[in-house]
Amino acid sequence: MLTQDQKKQFSELLEELGQTLDISESQYDAAVTSYKAVGTHLSKEGSLLAPYEPTILPQGSFLLQTMIKPINETDDLDIDLVCQLTGKMSLWTQYNLKQKVGNQLYASPLYRPMLEPEGRRCWTLRYADSANYHMDILPAIVDSGYRVILEKAFSAAHHDELDTLAIRITDKERSDYHTEQNHLFWLKSNPFGYGRWFFNQASLDIVKAFSLSESIKPVPRYQKQKLPLQRVVQILKRHRDLMFNGDEDKPISIIITTLAARAYNKETSILEALQNVINLMPGLITEKVNPETGRIVKWIANPVNDQENFADKWEESPQKQANFYKWIHTVHEDIQNAIAQKDNGLHSVMETLKSPFGEQQVTKAFSNYGEKQLQLRESGSMKMAGLTGMIGQVGRTSIPKHTNFGTKEND
Repeated sequence: MLTQDQKKQFSELLEELGQTLDISESQYDAAVTSYKAVGTHLSKEGSLLAPYEPTILPQGSFLLQTMIKPINETDDLDIDLVCQLTGKMSLWTQYNLKQKVGNQLYASPLYRPMLEPEGRRCWTLRYADSANYHMDILPAIVDSGYRVILEKAFSAAHHDELDTLAIRITDKERSDYHTEQNHLFWLKSNPFGYGRWFFNQASLDIVKAFSLSESIKPVPRYQKQKLPLQRVVQILKRHRDLMFNGDEDKPISIIITTLAARAYNKETSILEALQNVINLMPGLITEKVNPETGRIVKWIANPVNDQENFADKWEESPQKQANFYKWIHTVHEDIQNAIAQKDNGLHSVMETLKSPFGEQQVTKAFSNYGEKQLQLRESGSMKMAGLTGMIGQVGRTSIPKHTNFGTKEND
């Protein structure tokens, strides 16, 4: 059993670990500047898209603020974006709209060499190696007034009408890709509804510094402070990345994020949130009959569209399912092994965490933690937990501040 002092210290260490996983503010700002420039190009005078007010907005982990650095820091960051158009020409099919976006990107001498072949739903811009990111841009249609609805949803303390945030997207594998002109019959997607659901799950009344409305601005500010659920997702994704090291059958982020958000119970302690999420995640996977095959399959429903199964690939690729259960068991064991070192000191805890979370990140996290504790000691505000010997900000015995003369201020 951990004491309250030990739990607090573990949580502070996990917060430091989470901070080492964050992309830097300069990386974030560079990406925002780049996609803002893309939006400006798509909407400039003379563009066929200009009448439809194209706006580039973040989605996925960039929206949720759960993005983490890749294992190899020279690898690309994957930034998911929505190119949101308000309406379209009546005769445009999915194909027409997708090509208009692609053609406008291709018309730019800057973007032409960066533009990759058409993807299933997105256009990808791959920036120079020095930038270390690429952008997947999803063309989408919304109706007039959508922006007002979106801003109200993200400025409210709580919002449950998530279906109102759905958008219509193109998908070149659909049979009606070249024919359907009514966008209301196009594929429905709801990245902003999912984002609002996630923040509903993550929100804590005691946290005032986190600005939810910032996250869906075309140019959102960098959020250094994270909610406990965001940190939990980052830590789990890091463990996944190191355990599978590029294996395409690794657990996908949307499954980790969805199950973690469902399991999260408003814990303010990152350690308690992480433990509870890990313990509860497997039990949140249900079984359901696949309407296409008639077989009973594992089902992880999209919280804003319960007909979509995020685990749909598990049926055709059983290794993906096996890897998920192997991973959740391993991350549970790794956290428990670290906790078991509590009586052997912080060095033992640190050494136990290096393999599952990365030597460089863990060493940096513990170093940052140590520097903060030293600052607290120098300020005279540090205390020692009398029964555990673990040093933190809370405890029973004050640690006196030493002066340059070797005397103690509290003597």
